[in-house]
Amino acid sequence: MTQPPQQPPHPDEPSNTPPAPPAGGFGAPQDPPPGGFGRPAPPPADPFGKQPQQPPAAPPQPPAAPQQPPAAPQDAPAGGYGTPPPPAPGSYPTPPAPQPNGYGYPQAPQPGYGYPQAPAGQHGQPGMPQQPYGYPTQPMQPQYGGPQPGGSGGKKFSTQMQIIVAAAVAVVLIIGAGVIYSTTSGDGGKDEASSSGSTGGEGKGGEGSGLAGGSEKVPANTKSKVAFQVPQPVVKDIVTVQGSWLTDKAYVKSGINEINGYDRDKGTKLWSFPLPGEMCTASRHVSKDYKTAIVFQETKPTKENKYPACNQVGVIDLAAGKLLWSKSVTSATGGDRPVSFDEVTLSGTTVAAGGTSGGAAFKLADGAELWKPKTGADGCYDRGYAGGEALAVVRKCGTYDSPQLTVQALNPTTGAPLSSYQMPAGVEYAHIVSTKPLVVAADVGDTAGDGSGISDFFSIDAATGKLKVRIPADAEKYAGDCDSTEVEKCQNMAVGNNRLYLPTERHDGTSEYGDTNEVVAFDLDTGKLLGGRADAGDRHILTPLRMDGTSIIAYKEAPYDKGGQVVSIDGETFKQTTLMENPDDEAIRKAEKRFNIGSAELLYSEGQFYMAATSVHKPSTVTPDEKVYLVVAYGTD
Repeated sequence: MTQPPQQPPHPDEPSNTPPAPPAGGFGAPQDPPPGGFGRPAPPPADPFGKQPQQPPAAPPQPPAAPQQPPAAPQDAPAGGYGTPPPPAPGSYPTPPAPQPNGYGYPQAPQPGYGYPQAPAGQHGQPGMPQQPYGYPTQPMQPQYGGPQPGGSGGKKFSTQMQIIVAAAVAVVLIIGAGVIYSTTSGDGGKDEASSSGSTGGEGKGGEGSGLAGGSEKVPANTKSKVAFQVPQPVVKDIVTVQGSWLTDKAYVKSGINEINGYDRDKGTKLWSFPLPGEMCTASRHVSKDYKTAIVFQETKPTKENKYPACNQVGVIDLAAGKLLWSKSVTSATGGDRPVSFDEVTLSGTTVAAGGTSGGAAFKLADGAELWKPKTGADGCYDRGYAGGEALAVVRKCGTYDSPQLTVQALNPTTGAPLSSYQMPAGVEYAHIVSTKPLVVAADVGDTAGDGSGISDFFSIDAATGKLKVRIPADAEKYAGDCDSTEVEKCQNMAVGNNRLYLPTERHDGTSEYGDTNEVVAFDLDTGKLLGGRADAGDRHILTPLRMDGTSIIAYKEAPYDKGGQVVSIDGETFKQTTLMENPDDEAIRKAEKRFNIGSAELLYSEGQFYMAATSVHKPSTVTPDEKVYLVVAYGTD
């Protein structure tokens, strides 16, 4: 669901610093996909069937670009996947009938991205009539093969025709300007088009202005400043530093064999405590009293033990700044060797850790062991758990060549299955996107082909274990991503309002020099693509971060010459409200663009935005004196 970089970048160079303009135009640089594992190059034509725009009277010239190589991602997901084959009869409910212009369904080439379109030349202008929300989009007539801009049959325009076209373009521009003026001048700007060109108005409010359906409020001034920066520690290789959390007073971040708490506003260190070894993984969930779970190595590397095992499960009190408890467990099959864990999660008062060598659950308060998963001669084991409002597991049985996965809702206290759903044949790994409602992503038959780990989503009734609907997710259209092997590590998506919110892939916008995308929604009962969308606007890319009540908090990645934004997207109307606009200053935006959006930890809360790396690399030999940050924090007044 993502596209590969054009050339192998250096791991420590800015990911969004533009290369020299290629012949024929300059595209706003975008972050490369983590690792670049052979993801396919973009097709020569727009796979969504978007039609060319009328050429402007005077094409803009590409901006000058700093001559610096692009940066490599900090983390690399494994994998490489593709689109699902037809399901076996009876294996799951038949998906809904194809919808006109819908994502994930067969369709004729369309002029847009599967959404209601405004008349030609007026797409995205405020005030244009739109398709009523929640209804299927109306089919559009394909426009391939007709006369294209520049003439008919390959012949050049005559002088007379050029004059006619120029006059027509001028009229459209005048009309468009009139529409914008009429929608912004009479209502205080409520429905004004955003500066980035997104459809729908951007809400602007003063201190205490609330958003519909969410707890976040619009700051009095959305322009942000750098609150603080934490320099990247110097290491000799690559070290994992997963884990970022927020309390009412502290921003907490893992470091090199330690956990540190920083003042949310100033960045002054509030507390710190060491770990016996490197951080392996961490839960993103936090209890109401600010506790969370981590997995770390039992010791630092030594000559005798260069690769210590990730066998220590622990709980951090994020408010007090201390490790409450840590322990290891032995396998349920016997033996005295501690189990190595690949993942850990939190649900209610239960901590559950799992991996290929075993799993276990503990009491959050004191680490008392609650249960271990059952194992048997059939080779079944719990591959990993997902937490949050409920607890669920992916259980793997069968052989290596013929695995069979089952997704189960669990009783957190006892580990007993509450319901079970057997995944279709051909699924090697399953990823739990949400536990309530229960939504699972999988790459059926390794057919996604892009390393995203997703060819389909499965909406499951957690009470009965019955499949509600299977939602095809064409990897060429949608940009969700799940770690190829882990159960609870999906990003670039959100679940709420009984909907799955997904970003589309980057694609050409109306601007000649940059990409754009949209956020769309699928109904989790019917699988239908709903009629609304949130447009990122030219040269911007929207990435959902989390739900805020019925709204979506999203990061809006900006082109190389602008700072990024944080926006709230109304989950019903898709109206965008700007919460934060980061500075355009060159040094500040350069630091922002070093973070790979596909792997960085991004947290927004109450007018504060934190960007953090999940791994630390040895210093660059190309730019050894350049400042590199573990954390960059922004705040609004």
